Amino acid sequence: MANVTWTPEGRAEMVAEMRDGRTLVAAAVSHAVPGICGACGSALACATCHVAVAEAWLAATGRPGPDEDAMLDMVEAGRPPNSRLRCQIRAHAALGGLLLHGPVSAP
Repeated sequence: MANVTWTPEGRAEMVAEMRDGRTLVAAAVSHAVPGICGACGSALACATCHVAVAEAWLAATGRPGPDEDAMLDMVEAGRPPNSRLRCQIRAHAALGGLLLHGPVSAP
């Protein structure tokens, strides 16, 4: 289990406890985090769950795989080097305390 904190744009922080193995986008949608829709249902087909991960958390969240990397290249607002898709990050104990700002953009 991991507690993850979202800071939706212009709103108060929201903290959610996530079961191991659950994706960050699934948790965001189930906790009604504003601005995160996960339009493709975590099929890695839309990038509506794009997020810039703080440098300190990159080791814990991991780097994008080839398919995620290709999808991130389509983000209209540009792609920071620390970009990830929330649907591709799965909760585990090392993510406890993760803070996500967002959403970054929709494609």
